[in-house]
Amino acid sequence: MHAVPLYHQIFLRLREEITSGERAHGSRMPTEQELAAAFGVSRITARRALAELASTNLVARKRRVGTHVIFEPPARPIEGSIDQAIESLLTFGRSTQVKLIELDEAPARAPISDALGVEAGTPLIRVVRVRWLENEPLGHLLSYVPADLGEHITRAALRTTPILALIEQAGVKIGSATQTISATLADASLAAALSVEIGAPILRISRTVIDTNGRPVQHILAQYRPDRYQIRLDLHKNKTDLHFG
Repeated sequence: MHAVPLYHQIFLRLREEITSGERAHGSRMPTEQELAAAFGVSRITARRALAELASTNLVARKRRVGTHVIFEPPARPIEGSIDQAIESLLTFGRSTQVKLIELDEAPARAPISDALGVEAGTPLIRVVRVRWLENEPLGHLLSYVPADLGEHITRAALRTTPILALIEQAGVKIGSATQTISATLADASLAAALSVEIGAPILRISRTVIDTNGRPVQHILAQYRPDRYQIRLDLHKNKTDLHFG
């Protein structure tokens, strides 16, 4: 098997962020210099990755203006009850086991800074976990929370309490959330975490939770084994109920 060129690996990562909606239509892409620094590659490699995005009509590159996303996701939003969805998430969190992989503070970078509505470099709490069910890995979760809301997010608390509940303990009242569901393929690190083959299909969920004042309080990228996790929508005339499990 031939190794995948670095520029194409970066292209695949960025393409996934764009097509999933994490990098919204009209948002600015990193410059060649920023991309090179973020991935530890040369500017030539970064330039080739951006050129490939442009050639597939995902971004437009203009001199003196920069590179911006022109892709518009075809999916139309479905509205549902935030109270019912949050309750399902909390119940799901309490019914599964979680292994904490990392808990640290990290500076915000796009697209996370865009999702949380903060300036690049703003301190965020970063949490990496693997969720288990019946002694098998179920999903890999990467969460970001503004640092000022992280008082209750400790290693001890994360072993037993969902992050949403810890955010609420900080006095936050959840108002709404936006969620995008897409598909991806497991890379080497994700395959190892979830005990699947490299290239196995993965259910990818990007969700931003917003409080009643309109402030984003959590952004999470959750990647699940589709053989062990499903999202069910019960469609009614006046509302949509969401169930996770």
